[in-house]
Amino acid sequence: MQRPLADEIRPKTLDEVVGQRHLLAPGAVLRRLIDSGTEANMVFYGPSGTGKTTIANIIARQTNKTLHRLNATTASLQDVKDIIADVGTLLAPGGILLYLDEIQYFNKKQQQSLLEFMENGSLTLIASTTENPYFYVYGALLSRSTVFEFKAVTPEEAEPAVLRALKIEQERSSLPLEWEGEVPRQIATACGGDVRKAINAVELLCQASVPKDGKLILTMEDALQVAQRSAMRYDKGGDAMYDAASALMKSLRGSDPDAALHYLARFLEAGDLITPCRRLLCSASEDVGMAYPQAIAIVKACVDTAMQLGLPEAQLPLAQAAILLATAPKSNSVVAGINHAWADVRAGRTGDIPRELQNVHADSSGMEREQGYLYPHDFPRHWVRQQYLPDTLKNVRYYEYGDNKTEQAAKRYWDEIKGPA
Repeated sequence: MQRPLADEIRPKTLDEVVGQRHLLAPGAVLRRLIDSGTEANMVFYGPSGTGKTTIANIIARQTNKTLHRLNATTASLQDVKDIIADVGTLLAPGGILLYLDEIQYFNKKQQQSLLEFMENGSLTLIASTTENPYFYVYGALLSRSTVFEFKAVTPEEAEPAVLRALKIEQERSSLPLEWEGEVPRQIATACGGDVRKAINAVELLCQASVPKDGKLILTMEDALQVAQRSAMRYDKGGDAMYDAASALMKSLRGSDPDAALHYLARFLEAGDLITPCRRLLCSASEDVGMAYPQAIAIVKACVDTAMQLGLPEAQLPLAQAAILLATAPKSNSVVAGINHAWADVRAGRTGDIPRELQNVHADSSGMEREQGYLYPHDFPRHWVRQQYLPDTLKNVRYYEYGDNKTEQAAKRYWDEIKGPA
């Protein structure tokens, strides 16, 4: 049985690893740790297909520890206990190196079971995860480990690996194998930073190729179909989703309609309408706010329309909302104001509600004095000077007018009416 291409092409040395130059270039910290034969506990964090397992295998070959591999998606606490049982025996005279893939799927108790043996050095842990370890890895375990972040591989870095895979397929093939000039770059680009995905695409493309004139030719048309929808990483509820949501929100806030449309398109391609709708609605108040108060009504209408239409038509009202928010004047006076007010409430700075503002039932309950509330509409221009905040917060100011046209117009209006404080 032929070995999977991704397994056959897996690098055996650090110099063969694709990408991750920030970790593996000569002089980089991880490279120096590996070259020195360190037995430090490590957590490898990053997207799939970026070399985490490969580098863990290389480290294992450079140590005299007994290597055990577990995948947290299928491993149980008993599996961990069975491995730990070898510590100090002839089965593991130099200690144990445990490579734990997808550690985020281990619960707290399972992770805690490793701590004692990590502490005394009888077990060295190399864990990998595609999710943020500071959210998913138990704090005590994380404090005993060094986290290294792996980056998605660029098309330029992935292309040599694709070419190596094609060369292997040439050697395997019973017929002469050729490919159109842009095929390697197309596969490297479409893999979305996942080298394993690119190698699998090469293997699939070769298996699907049809003999013509006594040879196999890999075409761009076939490469486009094999790599279809693969260039985007998206895992609902995972880091990729939250990163895209953050990027969409920050692009709206930064008034970049092109970037906003790009990140919106990522959600549309993934079939996720809920997440971008929430971000658009939030941005309407958080980033545009009083600079263009009508924005929230328009965005709400766009969101409602999108949810009624569904995909693919939902792209139109959502794109309209994204462009509107990205190009609208900006003000964060709403979020700043409520944040300051809420901070006082959380800190216990509240005080009694002024008697004038209490419910009118108090006037008919025999309390010591009349309410004394002044009804603003009974006064010229519908305003009268009156204390509304509790005595303890009498002169506090939470809302500051933004420097945009709308809020400055409101400021001039009220400055004229209220006059000096």
